[in-house]
Amino acid sequence: MKCSRCGDMIPEGESYDFYGQTLCEDCYIGAIEPPRSCDVAAVHSAKKSRAIAGQTGTEGLTELQKDIYNYVRQQGKVTKPELAKKFKLAEWELDKQFAVLRHCELLKGRKEGDKIYLVPFDAE
Repeated sequence: MKCSRCGDMIPEGESYDFYGQTLCEDCYIGAIEPPRSCDVAAVHSAKKSRAIAGQTGTEGLTELQKDIYNYVRQQGKVTKPELAKKFKLAEWELDKQFAVLRHCELLKGRKEGDKIYLVPFDAE
């Protein structure tokens, strides 16, 4: 059986039904408890963990997270739909990656007019 969300194969008896979708455990958890980019406790935890590990900047991130961060830095500001298209990501997957980058205080959202842009955290 295949996960409706990520497409991975699910071992027999380890699938979850979520509003008619068959999901693997990771996708089910993500569906019922989606990542929150504005989470004070997560920011504190990420900053503390990275400090203990001696990580700064993009150290400790996945290659995808580094690529997203570097692309946003190059562009200055990017909408979520633009990023999703550029990296061929589903909205839920981009939200998950952005949450990590936000918790590490590398990227943030900024509203300009009726659009929300992702920008480097240190952007004015």
